[in-house]
Amino acid sequence: MTRPTPAELEAARDRVIEDVVADGLSVLFCGINPGLMSGATGHHFARPGNRFWPVLHLSGFTPRRLLPSEQRELLSYGLGITNVVARTTARADELTAEEFREGGRLLTAKVERLTPRWLAVVGVTAYRTAFGERTARIGPQQRTIGDTRLWVLPNPSGLNAHWTLQTMAEEYGRLREASL
Repeated sequence: MTRPTPAELEAARDRVIEDVVADGLSVLFCGINPGLMSGATGHHFARPGNRFWPVLHLSGFTPRRLLPSEQRELLSYGLGITNVVARTTARADELTAEEFREGGRLLTAKVERLTPRWLAVVGVTAYRTAFGERTARIGPQQRTIGDTRLWVLPNPSGLNAHWTLQTMAEEYGRLREASL
């Protein structure tokens, strides 16, 4: 696949990309919102520096490193992807607090409908804003949505320098163990 041009990336602003979901997943991963690369390609976590796909493999969720274009293969492993906010932006800081809160309401309804065993929100700040839990930390949460347990994971963006690929894979691996 060729990389989108700057004009194609800009044209992807405010697009919505399709969720990768099914009923009864083991883990539904939830990103903050799609970036422009995801909007241009239609694939979640598509930016080359994003560590989501390598971390999924290193943590044992997938038997090999998947490409963003292979995202639908996640369903065969009982995994899916959605976002707190559906619209694409260049940066998450372009989203308003109200968009996060509304995203939390919509996400709750989606989880109630799909009933995954775990909802894994990738990004503690997004989780705090979407669910109004200002002191939430990385790891399993007390909150549930019906029978669905919640886990907050580190954001796999290459901009998140606080977490290395290895430490991120360890935290994702904790969720994997809990989801078995």
